[in-house]
Amino acid sequence: MSSCKPVKLEYNRVWRLYFGGKLLDEFRGDSGSDGNFPEDWLASVVTANNPDRENKPENEGLSKAENGEYLRDIIESAPEMYLGKEHIEKHGCNFGVLTKFLDSAERLPAQVHPDKNAARNLFHSEFGKTEAWYILGGREINGEKPYILLGFKEDVTKERLKNLFDKQDIPAMSALMNKIPVNTGDVFLIEGGTPHAIGPGCFLIEIQEPTDYTISLEKCNTLGEKMPDFLCHMGLGFDKMFDCFNYIRYSFDEISARYKIKPRIIESESSYILTELIGYHNTPCFSLRKLDIKSDFQYDFKEFGPSAMVCIDGEGYIDNIKIKKGESLFMPACLNGVSFRTENGISLIQCLPPC
Repeated sequence: MSSCKPVKLEYNRVWRLYFGGKLLDEFRGDSGSDGNFPEDWLASVVTANNPDRENKPENEGLSKAENGEYLRDIIESAPEMYLGKEHIEKHGCNFGVLTKFLDSAERLPAQVHPDKNAARNLFHSEFGKTEAWYILGGREINGEKPYILLGFKEDVTKERLKNLFDKQDIPAMSALMNKIPVNTGDVFLIEGGTPHAIGPGCFLIEIQEPTDYTISLEKCNTLGEKMPDFLCHMGLGFDKMFDCFNYIRYSFDEISARYKIKPRIIESESSYILTELIGYHNTPCFSLRKLDIKSDFQYDFKEFGPSAMVCIDGEGYIDNIKIKKGESLFMPACLNGVSFRTENGISLIQCLPPC
């Protein structure tokens, strides 16, 4: 694959310990069911951390093009064409971002991801796992509307948190965090080091730094099944894992003001509206934009460099490549302009790597 054109990607469901996926199935027009494949990784050059999974497929988590080639191999075959010289000089031969569909039928474990400093010191990685969520929808689970847990709402020390962890007092650990209801269109930034959990019934797009480092405060899933120790501490051990947490206290209003991001329209024409969901002024780790297209037009994408493009509504053509709701493309840096064609409108999410 050597010509400069968007790369259409296959669906890429990834096994996780928690249940979900029904809304994602329905989003793509299929009959929905919950199971251990609640996520789909989009334009992924990252392998999943599932070391103890039985019959784990080779390179689980890596995206493939429609011809069966891994996106990682496609990029490495012509890195300057796909990523751009400036991107490579800053970030190396790595797309630098991972995007997912995620649909939770249960509350995910209370957890934290390392920031860049912790990632360098503890995992010898230049990427931590700051992330952001764009809420696509949700459902009530056992009569409860979708919510997230985010940030400590009271003074918490490393010693107190470890004591609760050792006791596996999950209700007490969850109660340390702010509980925030979520609605379609909400945007949240979760900086590395910030404790959090996605509640039951959340259907979202997640954009993040390209790692799978997750420190879990819960040794069992919600069914009571014990998780492998590795999936709690990622190899750090049950003492050092607590160095990943940011122990800052936030009130509900403070955490909402800091991490609930207000989208802003940055371009509006008769044929399209471009909205910034997460900007580089919010985090240098990535950017997230929404493109609502009303009619055919040509757009200059050169300023954006490489990106992933995900369809969340409608259908149409991007440079003569058909795309519909739930599908995704990798957009190489070599593109100078992109043509969009649609009869009844199409909504796209553009996922951009670090600045």
